[in-house]
Amino acid sequence: MNRSPLKFFLLTYALATPLWVIGFFVEVPGLPKNSHITDFGLAFCPLIAASILVYREAGGGGVRRLLSRVFDHRRIRKKIWYVPIIFLMPLLYLLTYLGMRLMGLQIPGQTASFLMIPLLFVLYFALAIGEEVGWMGYAVDPMQERWSALTTAIILGVVSGIGHAPSLVQEDFSLTYIAVGLPLTAIGFRILFVWIYNSTGRSLFAVIVFHAMSNVSSAFISTVAGIPLIAVTAVIVTFLWGSRTLARYRYA
Repeated sequence: MNRSPLKFFLLTYALATPLWVIGFFVEVPGLPKNSHITDFGLAFCPLIAASILVYREAGGGGVRRLLSRVFDHRRIRKKIWYVPIIFLMPLLYLLTYLGMRLMGLQIPGQTASFLMIPLLFVLYFALAIGEEVGWMGYAVDPMQERWSALTTAIILGVVSGIGHAPSLVQEDFSLTYIAVGLPLTAIGFRILFVWIYNSTGRSLFAVIVFHAMSNVSSAFISTVAGIPLIAVTAVIVTFLWGSRTLARYRYA
C-alpha cells in the first residue's frame, strides 16, 4: 500500500486544531463546553483527511471505494460476530452499572431516555463513520502490514485519544484522568475495534456499528465508570485471540 498513516495523523490534527481553538471560546447554553464543536467537529476530521489523501493517491474512484466500505457488511461471513458487535458494549456498561449498585457507589448517569435509543444510534452511527473511515478504513491496514495487530491498536489508541484531550480539558476533567484514564480507555477501545475488524474479514461496517453501540451505551452511564471492564475485556481478547492478529482464537 502507498498509504502513509503518518501523513493521515498530521492532516487529521491540522484539520482539528481550529476546532479545538474555537471550542475554548464558544459555548452553547445547556451543552457541555465544546461538545458542539470540538468533539462533533473532530469526528469528521479523520474522514476528511482520509478522503483528501485517497483522492491524491487514486482519484475520485479511490474515494468512492473507500466510502463504499461503510456498508461492507458482506465481509462478515460468520454472522455470530453480530453478537459482540451489537451486544458486547451494552453488556459491559450494564455490568458496570450493576457492580456499582452492589458496591453502593454513586453512578455517573446521563440524561438519555431509552426511547431515544434509535435516534442516538443513527446519530452515533454517522459520527462513527466520520471517525472510522479514517482510523480503520485508511490507517489500520498499512500499519498492520508493518506491526502486529496489538501494536497497531496501541498506536492508534494513543493517537486517536489525543484528539479527545482538549475537550476533557475544557470540561474540567482532572489531569490524572487525562494523563492515565484517557490513554487507557482509548487503547482499550482500539484493541476491541481492531479485534472486531480483523475477525470480521476487515469489515469497516462492523467497527462502525460497534463504535456506535459503545457511544449509545455511554449515553446512560459515563464512559469513565466503564474503564475497568473495558480494559479487562481488551486484555482477555488479546489473550484469547493473540496479539499478532487479534483474529486467531486460541482454542479453536
